[in-house]
This record gives sequence, structure tokens and C-alpha cells, in this order.
Amino acid sequence: MRDTESQFTSLSGSLLAAHPTLLDPNFARSVVLLTAHSESDGALGVILNRPVERTLGQLKAEFKESPVGRVPVYLGGPVAPAEVLLAAWSWDTEGSAFRLHFGISAEALSEMLQSDVDVIARAFLGYAGWGEGQLEGEIVANSWILAPIHPDFLEADGGEAWGGVVRAQRPDLSALVDVPGDPSLN
Repeated sequence: MRDTESQFTSLSGSLLAAHPTLLDPNFARSVVLLTAHSESDGALGVILNRPVERTLGQLKAEFKESPVGRVPVYLGGPVAPAEVLLAAWSWDTEGSAFRLHFGISAEALSEMLQSDVDVIARAFLGYAGWGEGQLEGEIVANSWILAPIHPDFLEADGGEAWGGVVRAQRPDLSALVDVPGDPSLN
């Protein structure tokens, strides 16, 4: 195992996939985009693969006629679920550089959507948060699988995103990806 001090310098801009044995309903089979992290302040992120099958315009009438009204809404995490966080991201033309805009205003997102056809926008209800040292402890305890950001993982929903990250980072766990979330369905 790597030295924990260098291992957790900053995980911002990484993905976390829930380990197949993580059964907490808030995070089971989830993929989290870490938007902020430091060992002393904790971490913040949003769950990428829990769409609520609504757009921002359906959720909030004030956005119905705006370009942001078409933005899909996702359950971002168990903290502050009534709060709406807006995010947008894009890749450079070679697909090697990732640009994230997180916690942006509706006006800024509207401008981005009108000027950049390649931008991907999301609205998140709530977020995931960890206190000082909490996430690092959960990673060491194998609750999470760390992964680099990859376009396939960001654009997939539900189990496809989660399974893709787990299979890519931990092929030894691939058999567990196909186990139904509810074993009674077996």
C-alpha cells in the first residue's frame, strides 16, 4: 500500500465508485465525482449516476423557458437534498483534458449552454460530504474504489457508470457487478 500522506494529497477531480460490498442505501452502486478534497477540510462531491428522470425546468418553474430548463436532474447526495447545485463539464478536442464548472449560477450555465455545444450540464439535488479524514478512512477500509475521470464514466447513468468504473479499476470484482442489488430478484 502506498504511503497515506502521498496517497491522499488531493483527490479533487477523481471519481469514487462504491465498493460492491458497500450497502449504505445513500451510496450503494454509486459513482461520486469529487469536486473538492483536502485531508484537513474533508471532501465534497456529487453522485453522478442517480437520475431523477426530471429536468430542471420540470423541477423549478423559473427555469422552464430558460436553456437550463432542459438540464437533467440527479440526486447528488444525502446532504442538503433540497439544495440544487449546477455543474457543467467538457473535454478538450483530444479528450485528454477535463474542464469542470461546479456550483455555478443558472445565468453562467445558460451562457455556457448557448456558446458551447460540447458542454454537458447537470443539476444535482444535494451533495455528498465527508469530514476531516473521514473519506480517507473509508477508502482505506475499501468502501470506495478510486478512479480517474473518464468520459465514458461521466456520460453513463445508473449501473452502467458504476459497473464501468468497478470493472476498469478492479477487474477482480467484476463478478460482483452483475449481482442484483436486491438478491431476492435472483
